[in-house]
Amino acid sequence: MTIKELAQELEMSTTTVSRVLTGQGKKYRISEKTAQRVREVASKVDFAPNQIARNLRLQKTNTIGLIIPNISNPFFANLARTVEEGLRKRGKMVLLCDTKDDTTLEKEAIELLLARKVDGLLIAPIGEKWEHLKNNVDIPLVLIDRYFENNDFAYVTTDNYQGAYDATSFLIAKGHQNIACIQGLINTSPNKNRIRGVIQALDDHDISHQELSILGTNYSAENGYESTQLLLQKAIRPTAIFALNNQIALGAMKAINEARLNIPEDISLISFDEQYYFELLSPPLSSVKQPMEGIGKTAVATLFDLLEGKKVTSSKLIPSLIERASVKNISKS
Repeated sequence: MTIKELAQELEMSTTTVSRVLTGQGKKYRISEKTAQRVREVASKVDFAPNQIARNLRLQKTNTIGLIIPNISNPFFANLARTVEEGLRKRGKMVLLCDTKDDTTLEKEAIELLLARKVDGLLIAPIGEKWEHLKNNVDIPLVLIDRYFENNDFAYVTTDNYQGAYDATSFLIAKGHQNIACIQGLINTSPNKNRIRGVIQALDDHDISHQELSILGTNYSAENGYESTQLLLQKAIRPTAIFALNNQIALGAMKAINEARLNIPEDISLISFDEQYYFELLSPPLSSVKQPMEGIGKTAVATLFDLLEGKKVTSSKLIPSLIERASVKNISKS
């Protein structure tokens, strides 16, 4: 049944029926009695609006493109779930693309989503180049997690500097000064700000960072594993390792276990990123918890403000430190 046939069945105008079924009855002062009758008859005849035709008429697709760098990383998987839930509640569907930390795939994903006429884009970019975003994207765009300095892209992220500062200060309070840091993608904003937080915490506690060991090139478990192997081969190995994401931390744990060392008796470990299974590990892993739900909700709200033509500001949300048994207090030793 078409909406015109439904209107004839109700002996009402097509406009009235359309306004009721699209939730605009109150806006146009259609009585609740009339609206209720429209809904009852529509339900009785199992009427379903032709969404495609409506979208073409309104020049909207009610879809949002979501681009993330690695769906196998629990951080981004959880982020995608949170964003999808927020968009669904607002009547939008998600088209998801995984770029596998490859800028070429990121460019292809953007072209694909633009060709499908998405209404807006939410992108957790690779984070090293941004010219293809500036030059090719002419619809509302919000960056998530990673962002770029000195441009006008709206973004929502964690205060990575503060999280790393707090984690390093926690290690120092436990007596650790010989601290190693295993980083991720070097030129990305989260990595740069986390390293900056580590160094500032050392400076503020009058600890030289000239000998600070900073290893690593990406956010993978392999990177954590290989970097930890190198650290354990040092003549004076670090007393604590700060892994700059959850995957790196898992790789570090594997290398420590294979070396027949114990956490935290032989070496302490803390991760930037919290995962539900961290408290199930032996020992439970200390971490910096990012406000995942807040990031997703804020990103969706920011995108909708852009879709409505409103001015927006970028957001840095505060993470929290979770202290568990993976860090030893060596100040008493």
